[in-house]
Amino acid sequence: MNDRRIDLAALVLRLTLGTVLIAHGLLKLVVFTPAGTAAFFQKIGLPGPLAYLVIAAELATGIAIVLGWRTRLAAIAVAPILFGSALPHLPNGWLFSAAGGGWEYSAFLGFTAIAVALLGEGRYAIGRTAATPRAVTA
Repeated sequence: MNDRRIDLAALVLRLTLGTVLIAHGLLKLVVFTPAGTAAFFQKIGLPGPLAYLVIAAELATGIAIVLGWRTRLAAIAVAPILFGSALPHLPNGWLFSAAGGGWEYSAFLGFTAIAVALLGEGRYAIGRTAATPRAVTA
């Protein structure tokens, strides 16, 4: 596989994950509102103030990942949040289409964040410098 294809794959993966994170953060901010998200967190047994941190983390890491700025750090930072979002859905089963939503989507996003962290930002990123190592080909 050539470096250009790896860089394009990194770009597509970054844009996909970052866009989903931004959308989820905006959903909590604009539609559900921070107070409503905090109330939901409390309803499922989490501390309400954690909602504000999750909103900020989803927006900040989503923007960083889309731009390719500190990509690996942002992806690693958001992975626990993504895996943690599966916990309330565990009793509902695997499929997200199950009543109450399953945990497959949250797990998928968590593993996608790990893949982004391992792959890095690629060539098409604002955070890329001459010193940034390129992806290694086998």
